[in-house]
Amino acid sequence: MADQQARLSWRDGTVPVSDQFDDPYFSIQDGLAETEHVFLAGNDLPVRFSSGFRIAELGFGTGLNMLAAWRAWEAAGQAGPLRFTSFEAFPMAPADMAKALEAFPAVAPWAERFLGKWQGSGTCDLGSLQLEVIAGDARVSLPEWTGQADAWFLDGFSPAKNPELWEEALMGEVAVHTAAGGSAATYTAAGFVRRGLEAAGFEVTRIPGYGRKRHMTKAVKP
Repeated sequence: MADQQARLSWRDGTVPVSDQFDDPYFSIQDGLAETEHVFLAGNDLPVRFSSGFRIAELGFGTGLNMLAAWRAWEAAGQAGPLRFTSFEAFPMAPADMAKALEAFPAVAPWAERFLGKWQGSGTCDLGSLQLEVIAGDARVSLPEWTGQADAWFLDGFSPAKNPELWEEALMGEVAVHTAAGGSAATYTAAGFVRRGLEAAGFEVTRIPGYGRKRHMTKAVKP
């Protein structure tokens, strides 16, 4: 996948849909509630938050997952910044992010702070959150990354439409870059994704999904 800006269409004028992958960026039912169910609760957050906590993500998209985590971090009263690193092949233009995030007034204060500083890629000092978005193909950039994460948000487009972001080799790199006792969560329960995480050394559990999705996947690194 080449490093280039996301191409979008809009469903009902509010839901961004990737032209590259023909898949919406968030749940049409309630994207924020899904984020909280899948990525926060799926990683046992905010209970596991501690000083210096590190989250990494495959697929930055609109930034909604980051905003939900940042809001939870501040609500938990944690000292020091949350460190959030995301890998994104097709960064969304800030103006498109702003339009998409209008659908979620609950995170509007955090979205305003973020968009006021965000330049489209790279690093962003948000005080209580230190953000880095690494643009390009994660199959190349993740192996080169020197960091580790305590929790992973695996949020690529549907495995059926974006299989590159779910292949076993990349799940292996996720494991390499996960601290002992760390975790990963994703909305998908696709068998090949679960098997890839298991092959990488995670203990994998299928748990109830959000809304109409019967199951999702939770993984813990022993």
